[in-house]
Amino acid sequence: MIALAWIFLLAASARVELESEVYQIPPAEWRYVELDLRQRPALVSANYEVQSGSRQVRVALMTRDDLERLRNDLPHGVIAATAPGKSGTLSYRVRRRGDYVLVVDNRVDGSQPAAVHVRIALDFAAPPGPEATQISPRRQLAVVVVSLLFFVGVVTFSARRLWRAVRG
Repeated sequence: MIALAWIFLLAASARVELESEVYQIPPAEWRYVELDLRQRPALVSANYEVQSGSRQVRVALMTRDDLERLRNDLPHGVIAATAPGKSGTLSYRVRRRGDYVLVVDNRVDGSQPAAVHVRIALDFAAPPGPEATQISPRRQLAVVVVSLLFFVGVVTFSARRLWRAVRG
């Protein structure tokens, strides 16, 4: 009975440690780790620490298509990235299923090889409640302008009604 309870508890675990490895990255090069999220989207958490060599390494999350563009030295997109440094942390909730990769990039400084310890975890649990988002600056401006126009309209209407009531 207790064994069955442990099996259900382990099956309910939504966090998976995907990787914890040291990568040797030559100067001006990069390496990547495949993240297969074709079944379910997940929260991708990664942290890295440079153990020796270059002090300017970064980690970037991108789609498999963008990796192919990077491989061919073409312009490519990045979903999320850390600032270049000796260590860093990346956390991003992937919302669409697909093939993603995490790139460990040693091209920022590019003069020294780097030994980088990378830890990657995937959390498949749904976020608790709605996630707060921010609207684009253009929409923010539109909301402010519409709100101000409404406020000026209400004040003007009220002032006219009060003026008429006082005058007559």
